Amino acid sequence: MDFYLNTDNSSTRLFEEYKTHQSIVVAFDFDDTVYDFHKKGRLYNDVIELLKKLQSINCYLICWTGQDDIDFVSNYLKKNNIPFDSINENPTFHKSSSRKIYANAYLDDRAGLKQVYDELNQLVLDIKK
Repeated sequence: MDFYLNTDNSSTRLFEEYKTHQSIVVAFDFDDTVYDFHKKGRLYNDVIELLKKLQSINCYLICWTGQDDIDFVSNYLKKNNIPFDSINENPTFHKSSSRKIYANAYLDDRAGLKQVYDELNQLVLDIKK
């Protein structure tokens, strides 16, 4: 089995990165991860609560989105008390010319959301012990 297909290995990596830096960077998708893009009445309370827990342990939170109207995204996040440190921008402490947003973990409805959600929840529990 590939090394990071074993969830114990990916969880351990997150924990070790957090312990080394006393923080990690978590990028979260906007559409259909914290915002009901298709207007189907879907809720994203669990992911939003996780973001709040991550903020409480000093994680840097990046909202990344394909939305053109960044003001809309910013206002929506603020109005709904969804924590974020930046939108579509790397942290100032991570210099990169890459178009890819740097993060230790990515929360995305189209990219293994459940596994990353579970791993980040476990990280919060482990850190708060």
